Amino acid sequence: MKKLKKKIDITVEKTDTGYSAYTDDMSVFTTGKDISELYANLIEALNLAYEELGYEVSAENLKLNLDLQQFFQYYKVLNANFLAKRIGMNPTLLSQYVRGKKHPSSKQTDKIIRGIQSIGKELADLSLV
Repeated sequence: MKKLKKKIDITVEKTDTGYSAYTDDMSVFTTGKDISELYANLIEALNLAYEELGYEVSAENLKLNLDLQQFFQYYKVLNANFLAKRIGMNPTLLSQYVRGKKHPSSKQTDKIIRGIQSIGKELADLSLV
């Protein structure tokens, strides 16, 4: 099987039970309780769709488009200004992403996701006394 060479646009949305993702490219939809599970489910679903064409899909083929506006509305406790400083991003730029005025590149989206996950891990590891 040949490796797929193109990027696949994936729209990711936050749900009450985790995350959902879809692509219009091959009419593929999946869910996951966290981003890691979502990635795995996406790759599995896309490989099922592309195997008929003789292609193999990997994480490198995924171009995630996170609906930041929806995400920050859902997680009101997460401050975009704090996150921007934390990940080394211009706060005004992240604010424009959050308001839907601009759309982040795949690289910026990954940076934002990693920052959010890092904060989440830190919070999960805390013990209050």
